[in-house]
Amino acid sequence: MEHVKMSLKTTKTWCLRLLPVVLFFVSYYCSYVFQSCYGGTSKTPTPSKALCGGWLSQKKWESLNFNLECRTCVVIGNGYAIKNSSLGGVINKYDVVIRLNDAPVKGYEDDVGNKTTMRLFYPESASYNPGLHNEPDTLMVLIPFKQQDLRWLKEILYDEKRVRKGFWKPPPQIWLGSTSHIRVLDPHFLLETSNTLLQIPLNPKNKQKLVHPTTGIIAVFVALNYCDVVHIAGFGYPVAKNQKHPIHYYGYDTMKSMKNSYHDVNNEAEALRRLEDSGAIVYLHAHS
Repeated sequence: MEHVKMSLKTTKTWCLRLLPVVLFFVSYYCSYVFQSCYGGTSKTPTPSKALCGGWLSQKKWESLNFNLECRTCVVIGNGYAIKNSSLGGVINKYDVVIRLNDAPVKGYEDDVGNKTTMRLFYPESASYNPGLHNEPDTLMVLIPFKQQDLRWLKEILYDEKRVRKGFWKPPPQIWLGSTSHIRVLDPHFLLETSNTLLQIPLNPKNKQKLVHPTTGIIAVFVALNYCDVVHIAGFGYPVAKNQKHPIHYYGYDTMKSMKNSYHDVNNEAEALRRLEDSGAIVYLHAHS
């Protein structure tokens, strides 16, 4: 009985000691969410550690030896909105820079930077030579939308006979990237992006068009699960009525090419708006 009393007393003592720490976390988190929600987007945010870990600079917490490294991430979309933004220098300061598909970097450094931590892609959007627009240690993350995507990767890795069927456009038959830097995204992220974020039905009704998430919205969902601070740039499509407006900061694709797309861009725009309103993400540039 005496032992039980001592244990309860010890537990109570530790709870009282930890209470200020818990209250500090709660108050700091609430302050951060408030600033994110109501701070507006008129000024370009900076990827400072203070965004999620400013209290680490207070020496009174150093003795706790917590491993609370803050990871700042930015997801760079391929949209025309980032063109002439001069965000390159800002983008390069983030801990993690996530890029999409085969979007180029060389020649566009002033606007999109040149740092790449990971690049999400699928076979049809793969570049045959990732070294052209990625750093040597960039992680190449395959999003398996279908069974053929994993088969393509297997054929590339083991130099097997290529099967060309099952793709909406021919993927590279030769891939010059480093196999040690290839990763496969857990299908859980694709499923949760569809179900939780976009609320896309798994089994669409007859005559209902099949829809799946874009690489960009999946990358944002991944970042939200991986990072402490998530900023985005290059997201958003031009007004749909203007079919001749470019949709990327590179190349010549226009809104007309989205006509038969398997993406619901309006649904994704609404999802990004909800995330922005909640303070989960912050845009680096003005947007509609």
